[in-house]
Amino acid sequence: FLATIDGSIVNVALPTLTVELNTDFSSVQWVVLSYLLTVTILQAIVGRLADMHGRKHLYNGGFVVFTVGSALCGLSPTVEWLILARVLQGIGGAMTLALGMAIITDAFPAGERGRALGITGSIVSIGIVTGPTLGGVIIEHLSWHWIFFVNVPIGIIGTWLAWRHIPHTKPHGDQVFDLAGAATLCVFLLALLLGLTTGQLQGFTSPQALGLFIVAVFFLVTFIILESRHEQPIIPLSLFDNRVFRVNIATGLMIFIAMGTYALIPFYLENALKYSVQQVGFLVAVVPLALGITAPISGSLSDRVGSRPISVIGLVVSTFAFLLMSTLTAETSAIGFMLRFLPLGIGVGMFQSPNNSAIMGNVPRERLGVASSLLAVTRSLGQTVGFAVLGSVWAGLVFRASGGILTGGAESGSPEAIAAGIQGTALVSAGLAAMALVIALFAWRNERLTRRSSL
Repeated sequence: FLATIDGSIVNVALPTLTVELNTDFSSVQWVVLSYLLTVTILQAIVGRLADMHGRKHLYNGGFVVFTVGSALCGLSPTVEWLILARVLQGIGGAMTLALGMAIITDAFPAGERGRALGITGSIVSIGIVTGPTLGGVIIEHLSWHWIFFVNVPIGIIGTWLAWRHIPHTKPHGDQVFDLAGAATLCVFLLALLLGLTTGQLQGFTSPQALGLFIVAVFFLVTFIILESRHEQPIIPLSLFDNRVFRVNIATGLMIFIAMGTYALIPFYLENALKYSVQQVGFLVAVVPLALGITAPISGSLSDRVGSRPISVIGLVVSTFAFLLMSTLTAETSAIGFMLRFLPLGIGVGMFQSPNNSAIMGNVPRERLGVASSLLAVTRSLGQTVGFAVLGSVWAGLVFRASGGILTGGAESGSPEAIAAGIQGTALVSAGLAAMALVIALFAWRNERLTRRSSL
């Protein structure tokens, strides 16, 4: 709840931050990207450390760091200070987000795991719903500083609750930390994400972007070689020998990338449809509200009938939802927007809980921290890739519809141009969701054939 209310408030506030901090879209997006970069880079390391030393102290420490970072964000006088404070928030966020699902999986039997993770999805959705709504009210009546201060009391309560109620589990001894693997993983992720961001600003074929991508590939190959030779790697490559784990991680990543379109919707609602920040907050709450309702239902169903059928239905609905979003125009009414947006929350809610439950159920208990952190990495990596790549696609489409580069950035385009950008971006997201659906269908077919052959 703490992490998602923060993220959703910030997304709604991006147009306001652009004005209040006297900056532009390419700079203010680092308020989002700096947090996601930090979280993404550190999560896998946190997962491994938790499997070595226990989850409670790392998880609880994350609350403290996140709360302090939130206070500093609210006190930031410039966009540069705000970005640095968001990095501190990201360190705390990595420590909590990486371990949440491991703690929950450890607490529930297999027959209740889907429902438990589904309820977690609902709490996440409540945070996402509360964020835009509360953020819109705060920005309308107070100032953007308070969108970060609101985290402080929640963080204090969360710190106390985690310390009091989460049990301390002590893993077996004689474990070593793979320092070389951790270092190469960090450099790979940093180079990849900076390459994506640089590519968005300067073009993905620019020398800077290509250089960063080459560095990323080199360190990815180095990381894989090191992990295959280390007795206790950061990420055991043997986890990917399991087909369910491999397929579900891949499809989850693709859906999170596709959801990058969601982060662009406030610009469409404010600059194309001319809604106030508070109205935008209420409108974008449609998706997480629907997700919060469907997530526990789909989780419970997956406990009964299996995860694959439910997650496939979720992918079908998600693909359809993105296609509906591609029909948004500069004249779309509020009701028309919500009817197009609602299926996205239903589809993602139906997909996510069964998908996560299957992943967590197919790893050894001593690897729950790593598995939980990998799920968190795919979420953060997907959001970062989606925001960078789809943001670049949206800007390019707005410029094309406008007849050239706009001095005020893509957000200064006409309502028709901004809507055209959203239409094209939604089609790209629909393509990604359709690819995930095809992969899941092939996996479902293979799983059924395997079950038949074993009878």
